[in-house]
Amino acid sequence: MSDFPTKPGLRRDVRARRDGFVAGLDPRAAALAFSTPPGPLRGLIDAATTVAAYLPIASEADPAALIAFAVDQGRQVALPFVESRAVPLRFLAWTPGAPLIDGPFGLRQPDRATAGEVAPDLILVPLVAFDRRLHRVGQGGGHYDRAFARYPDAIRVGVAWSIQEVPFVPEEPWDIALDAVLTEREWIARDRGDA
Repeated sequence: MSDFPTKPGLRRDVRARRDGFVAGLDPRAAALAFSTPPGPLRGLIDAATTVAAYLPIASEADPAALIAFAVDQGRQVALPFVESRAVPLRFLAWTPGAPLIDGPFGLRQPDRATAGEVAPDLILVPLVAFDRRLHRVGQGGGHYDRAFARYPDAIRVGVAWSIQEVPFVPEEPWDIALDAVLTEREWIARDRGDA
């Protein structure tokens, strides 16, 4: 990787690294990863009314235990609903075990015919790559950056494998940094209250 990576190059390289890392994980270690939220994230979940999360695709870090913790704490959970690249992402209320439909890009998502739109105050975010400045590379559609702009007061926490960290993520004027990243090894946060 050069000193000045491009986002497409980062996506290709880090996805391959992530796939190899996850394929080589001991099943017991994989089961324990993200199984218990660290103290700062517990505090953010406790302070939230609605926690938006995601269902992983391929080798993405799985926030299922974090979702279960939020539900156990009585928080409303939401999942992203995507129509297309051109339409902004929305968050629809969801309860674990409730039916899902197939969405674009391999997503499983709530059905907007039966699930209402909600405004999250904590967003658990999938990502492809991140750096210590808490900039992220996503899938390339800009869905989450537009959602961050729509909900500027929501706390943004990336959930990723440590192998997805890179020295530098190039940023565009519309990119919005995360408040924190949780990996299987550590909690990385900017100085913003509990985040």
